[in-house]
Amino acid sequence: MARWVAAFAALLFSLMSHLPARAETVDLLLVLCMDASGSIDAAEFELQRRGYAEALTDQRILDAIRGGPQGAIAIAVVEWGSPQGAATVVPWTLVRDRASADALAAALMTAPRSPQSYNAIGDAIDHSRRLLDAAPHQARRRVIDLSGDGPDLRSAKPVTRARDEAVAAGITINALAIIETGVGGRRGEPLEQHYEHEVIGGPGAFVVVAQGRPSFARAIRTKLVREVAGLDGPTRVAVQAAP
Repeated sequence: MARWVAAFAALLFSLMSHLPARAETVDLLLVLCMDASGSIDAAEFELQRRGYAEALTDQRILDAIRGGPQGAIAIAVVEWGSPQGAATVVPWTLVRDRASADALAAALMTAPRSPQSYNAIGDAIDHSRRLLDAAPHQARRRVIDLSGDGPDLRSAKPVTRARDEAVAAGITINALAIIETGVGGRRGEPLEQHYEHEVIGGPGAFVVVAQGRPSFARAIRTKLVREVAGLDGPTRVAVQAAP
């Protein structure tokens, strides 16, 4: 009898040890969807990545994270460009303090650049939505944070359809328009208007306008503070380069 009980206990322990871990609840699931398309040269790409890394470790971002009910968020980083070619370059990472933010920034800075052409924003949104659906954490708020310097051109699925499907799934899409090359939307409208009309969506969605790449780091910090803290604000925010 004792041997039977011991065997049963061992079997029960084995079964329990193979159960999937319960998903941790966080305040926000955030996909940083970064433009790596053909219009971004090596120097601009480095500037963008460094801007993200600096923003993720900014004290204002860390304070906003700690101020949430759970005191933690989860972030993944995607690079987009080629039709159906968006790639996850940093998987889901839990951020709750300086050490975890530093680790995420380091992973971003050392990840190889994914091969991308241009310019499929709809496919990037689809990739990011699937990534959110498969996240190992739970959150009431799910956000795609897309940055770019050009319009959607070659998505397999129209960007407005990809956006609407993501919004219907409870996802908010915000955008950062990098205004430097004079590139606008497909109908000649300013890029920020193209992003307003065809890319962003969901409760509180907004566009941040970075006036040139030197203002990128400040723009992404502005954007992240608002996203992490869940703050309301205007639909469009312009950020100038630091003096």
